[in-house]
Amino acid sequence: MNLPISLTLLRIFFVPLLVVLLLTKGHNMDLWAVGVFLLAAATDLLDGYLARKRGQITTLGILLDPIADKLLVSSALISLVELHLIAAWMVVIIVGREFAVTGLRGIASAEGFALEASELGKTKMVFEVVAITVIALEPRYPHMHPLGELLLWAVVAFALVSAVQYFWSFWRKLDVRLKRSPLRP
Repeated sequence: MNLPISLTLLRIFFVPLLVVLLLTKGHNMDLWAVGVFLLAAATDLLDGYLARKRGQITTLGILLDPIADKLLVSSALISLVELHLIAAWMVVIIVGREFAVTGLRGIASAEGFALEASELGKTKMVFEVVAITVIALEPRYPHMHPLGELLLWAVVAFALVSAVQYFWSFWRKLDVRLKRSPLRP
């Protein structure tokens, strides 16, 4: 197992720890939770960078990386709903988008093409990390609430727009593939 895959697995193993830290009341637990979350999010940047730099891009890494991302972000968002820091409907939209795009990528793969990560999707991830960090710190720093809410609205917007982009890309690629198909009348 190479270093990039090890970092991806580390991100997955951070998920239960993050949930426990977020949901446990205690001295500085919120700071520990944010620290673990940011460390886990940093592994997302690092694993891809190292995989490309070292020529260690693998099928396992390609499959595990988005799963690790979705587990990390979804578990943090659901925990924040449990803490009554964010509205459940917003999390349903964000997590629902993740399931939809993951399913779409699976269908694309079965059809013989890939849907690469888009810039909008990457931007959404950055906003997710910042929003989750700010919102997790809101009980300690209540003046951060407006910023957290604004960031969460941005995440919802990027989630919806990037989902439309992925579906548009899928249909375009599928249409091109079908037009080239020898079975077409």
